[in-house]
Amino acid sequence: MVWIRTIPEDEATGMLKRYYEGARKSRGFLSERITVFSIKENNLRANQTLTSTLMEGESGLSRPEKEMIAVRVSALNHCHY
Repeated sequence: MVWIRTIPEDEATGMLKRYYEGARKSRGFLSERITVFSIKENNLRANQTLTSTLMEGESGLSRPEKEMIAVRVSALNHCHY
């Protein structure tokens, strides 16, 4: 559970609502990792850019290797992945 104020899915409007809908459609759920950025639209966009760069950008790691690292870090931080 997040400890900061967020905008719940049923109260989202505009760009945030579209982002929530896209996240739910692609993953089947809306993660708290996304909702923690809901208050500041520019932070939500920055998070999206960072995630895309890290997970889809060129590196010496394959996508499955990147996903395994993300799962391990989430587990160490006691976060749901």
